[in-house]
Order: sequence, then structure tokens, then C-alpha cells
Amino acid sequence: MLYLKNLTYHPPATPTAILKGLNLELAPQELGLVIGPSGSGKSTLLEILAGLAEPTRGNIFWRERDLISDELQQLGGLVFQFPERHFCGSTVLEELRLGHPELGTEKVYEALKEVGLADLSLNAIPHALSGGQQRRLALAVQLIRQPTVLMLDEPTAGLDWSMRRQLVNLLAKLKTHWTLLIVTHDAGDLLPIADRCWTIKQGELEQVDPTSLAKKTTVITC
Repeated sequence: MLYLKNLTYHPPATPTAILKGLNLELAPQELGLVIGPSGSGKSTLLEILAGLAEPTRGNIFWRERDLISDELQQLGGLVFQFPERHFCGSTVLEELRLGHPELGTEKVYEALKEVGLADLSLNAIPHALSGGQQRRLALAVQLIRQPTVLMLDEPTAGLDWSMRRQLVNLLAKLKTHWTLLIVTHDAGDLLPIADRCWTIKQGELEQVDPTSLAKKTTVITC
């Protein structure tokens, strides 16, 4: 179980806190959605959970263990909103082997198969892939790291309806083996597969019923 206890983030340069006393619980093999407009603190939350930023106050637990930033970097795998900006490899194989030079071809193919890219050439150029393929490749990069929690920032943004549907189906499959936490401003396609849901506004988090939101077809726009 992932627990956030009174998590606050207030950088000295900002007049008010970006995150204000957040509390959250997410069980293994659940998919949690955090929905909110731009500037509400969604991406900052993921950066803290990925160990890329230090909270001002509060605690992050996995099961009963209070985690520090170095441990969070092992716990979580973060897929950014624009993953292509973070690709460093000149080929798919090179991208997947970054940090794992010992990785065999079999493991590489397993990761690609897991995200629906089994037919992708290992010599393909990451930046030449479609938007949907780039999101899937970024997921494969994280799966190779074997994180406990997969975190995704606006995973369906900028995709057409067909790619969105394919990605949602993939995420539904992944949650049978992984814990997923997704932040988005547009949860319409994701609500049917969510187990837990929160809205975030001006750094404050409130848990809501994903079933009720899905029935209302609520979309929070930025």
C-alpha cells in the first residue's frame, strides 16, 4: 500500500504551498487517478513520488516503511507527459539498455511485448515513432527497471481517439501486475479502469468515487 501522510510542498520562492497536506492511499495492483487543471500540483506530486523533489513536510510510505528520496527513485517509475523529450538512445534497443548494458535481447523483447510493441524493430529511432508508440516505449523503459509503482503524467494527452483507446486498454492490462498512479486534466477515457480517484485544486486533494464521475462523464479542463 502506498500512503501519503500530510504531504506538503512549499518552495521558498512561492508565496503559498504548491501541495497542501495531501493524504492518499493506493493498494497494490490498483489504478489511481488524480484529476485537476494545469497548475494544480499534479506533476509536482509525481516528481516528489519519483524522488525528484523533496517535500517540505509529511511522509511517504510503502506498506509500513517511511521512504526517503533515494528509495522513492527505486520505488517509482515515472513516464513524463512528453516522453520523447527524455529519450537519449539513438535506437529502441539503445534506449531500453540505457543503465542496463547487460540486458539481453530476450528481456528487451519481453518488455516490448508487455506494452504491445512486440513487432517494433530494435533499430527503430525513438524520435521517429508515433505518439502512441513513444508512450509505450517510455512504459517499457520503466518496466525494465521493475518499479513498484508506475506513474504517468497525462498519458493520453495529444493522442487521437484510436491511440487513446489502445493506451487505456494497455493500462488496464498493466494494472493486473503493477500499481499505477496517473495524473490528468482529462480523465474521461481513464475513469472506467480506475479503482481510486482524487481531484486536486490549488494543491488540495479530495477523494471522489470514480464510478460516480464516470456516470456524469465529468471532464476537468485546463
